[in-house]
Amino acid sequence: MAHFDLNLITTFVTLYETQSLTITAERLFVTQPSISYSLGKLREQFDDPLFIRNSQGMQPTRLASQLYVGFKQAARCIEESVAEARRFEPAHSSRQFRLALSDLGEMALLPKLMGQLNILAPNIELEIIPLEIDQVGTWLNDGHIDAAICSRVISGSGLAFKKLVSERYVCLMDADHPRIGSELTMEQFLVEPHVLVTRTSGHGMAEDVLQKLGVKRRIKLRIPHFSVLPKVIPGTELLVILPSQIADSFCEMPLAKPLKMLELPFDVPSFEVTLHWHSRSTQSTGLNWFFEQIQATLGEPGVA
Repeated sequence: MAHFDLNLITTFVTLYETQSLTITAERLFVTQPSISYSLGKLREQFDDPLFIRNSQGMQPTRLASQLYVGFKQAARCIEESVAEARRFEPAHSSRQFRLALSDLGEMALLPKLMGQLNILAPNIELEIIPLEIDQVGTWLNDGHIDAAICSRVISGSGLAFKKLVSERYVCLMDADHPRIGSELTMEQFLVEPHVLVTRTSGHGMAEDVLQKLGVKRRIKLRIPHFSVLPKVIPGTELLVILPSQIADSFCEMPLAKPLKMLELPFDVPSFEVTLHWHSRSTQSTGLNWFFEQIQATLGEPGVA
């Protein structure tokens, strides 16, 4: 172990995060046989298979999961040292940033953010990681992502956050719904069929309020993402609860059958869309710049 090849750390960390020999090779700009060779050396060093191929990809063993924490920290320290040694210049940087976003965030926020980044830093790479609200704290802590934009505050040691915008929930439906006009009553809300978007998106506040009220709506469809709604709702009697900004954008889409949004017939607290990062990230000039661009581009005027 005294002659351990430090280059293997990068291979190990990348393979752990991608669980794919092919993607690891692409990210490290080497051939797949080179990655296989490095994996062989790692297995020899630790006398453990480390990664086992199955239908999900290269799944880490228990030892690999233990090694990842220390290896990731070491890789991060080296990366940050190099980053600080090289002055971060947005106009010339080709650095990669990783941001966790829900499908709603991709639709509402990503176009505006990319427009700004393309102007200031045309050569950087932005990778969007599908948001899993229960994993955000872990991802930020182990460096799997640089930042996350969530609809609720994620607490945890070392985690930091800042408000971007305030939002509220509304109800979306077909504009020509046969039984609902310009207002939605609680009776109508409970009688009509609903689409429920699962909690992994981070939007479960309205459902919590309904549970406290002791009422249950009629769920006809459960889906993991909001983005399919413009293809599901038109021409049906379905109702769905979602943030007003996205509902408004869906209503403006040139659909064959238009949509409309109405206020909910019960009180749901407004919520804040927040940017999250790990406090250690502020040591990096590049990451600080990235966070500043998100806040400047996506934050409400006057939100500091």
